[in-house]
Amino acid sequence: MNKGPFTVFPREGLQFLRSLKRHNNREWFQRHKSIYEQYVKQPMADLITAVGEDFRQFAPEMAASQKVSAYRIYRDTRFSKDKSPYKTHVAAVFPHSALGKHDGAGFYLHIAPTEVLIGGGLYMPFPEDLSLVRQSIADDPASFRKIVNNRSFKKLFGTLRGDQLSRVPRGFPQDHPAAEFLKFKSFLASRSFDPELAISPRFYKVVIESFRGLTPLVRFFNKPIVQARRTRGRQEAMLNF
Repeated sequence: MNKGPFTVFPREGLQFLRSLKRHNNREWFQRHKSIYEQYVKQPMADLITAVGEDFRQFAPEMAASQKVSAYRIYRDTRFSKDKSPYKTHVAAVFPHSALGKHDGAGFYLHIAPTEVLIGGGLYMPFPEDLSLVRQSIADDPASFRKIVNNRSFKKLFGTLRGDQLSRVPRGFPQDHPAAEFLKFKSFLASRSFDPELAISPRFYKVVIESFRGLTPLVRFFNKPIVQARRTRGRQEAMLNF
């Protein structure tokens, strides 16, 4: 496992997020911005770098960089009744390097005043991507069941979660062997912990353990999506030749 710059999330960073939840306004944030930069933003940048180094060992196709992985703390309030200007959690996402930040399946974590959440999967995919994944599950339900019924996966994450249809989607028989999975619109697995995990020496180990445990599931989802993107790219290149 990586022995680089990241050790634990600072206690001061967790306290900042708790205080921000109570004082979510621009004046307070500007007065304490240096604390945010030193104890929240920079530690998350170090975490992202460390994860990227560990990905080389078990998930080299996944992206981890400040540009791709980090989320801004500023909220988009244009269409929200809640005009609080800042998020009260800090988060990072790790997508496939051949896809966009929110395309395909990936890993995710956030640190909030009330919890640490570590997980991933396929969240609100494009309709064409969801169709590809459903077809992959339908074509090989045994392989998919092997992943989600794996003892280690179930110990870490329990069962898959996510919004579901009430019936098996059109195009598949209602009694399909994978009917229970074909209903999913998002496929998610996660672990939730007390926020104090973030400031514990165990934190980074739990992050990597979780991402390793999710890798077979994430790869299953990304395989048809990446293949379709590459095929489309080759076709477009030929048309433009």
